[in-house]
Amino acid sequence: MSWVDALGWFGSALLVFSLLQARILRLRVLNTVACLILVGFNALVGVWPMVAMNVVLAAINLWFIARMLRERGDDRAFSVVPVREDDGYLQHVLEVWRDDVSRFFPTFTADAPGSGRSTYLVQHGDETAGVIVLRDDGAGTAQVELDYVTPRFRDFSPGEFVFRRSGLFRERGITRVLTAPGMVAPYYDRLGFARDGDRYRLDIG
Repeated sequence: MSWVDALGWFGSALLVFSLLQARILRLRVLNTVACLILVGFNALVGVWPMVAMNVVLAAINLWFIARMLRERGDDRAFSVVPVREDDGYLQHVLEVWRDDVSRFFPTFTADAPGSGRSTYLVQHGDETAGVIVLRDDGAGTAQVELDYVTPRFRDFSPGEFVFRRSGLFRERGITRVLTAPGMVAPYYDRLGFARDGDRYRLDIG
């Protein structure tokens, strides 16, 4: 097999692999790289219609990537909607993503209501991007029991909006946020949280 053939096979394999991604931004980036590789391959073998097609696909991907990156910093892209803990739609979302929720929050129990527990849906337009469950521990401290983001939106940083820009905590008089202990693959250090034992802490000024 020549290096040109290897290039074509690699580009094709990467194209297929990109379509298996649940995270949309990652899908678009990998798909763009695959298209550019296939542009080079098809140019080398002289298949110009495929060159043109992959150039167009790469351009479309780049347009969507630029749009997604703009939405990352746009406060209008997300909203936080309070819901009752026994809300039917909330229970549906938690059931659909039950295995994934358990993967990142192994100690969370959806059917364990308690005093001071508040639940919120994180919305991206008419799509649900995640679920926040808080417990008021008093003295201005909120304990995060669940901070779940669906795979599709994990590249969009909805947590940055919720914790840093939404005003959710200031509106409730919260001055300190403690994350759930034992969360798998926490990301809070990127949002300015400080490590506090087996959890993270955010002081809200």
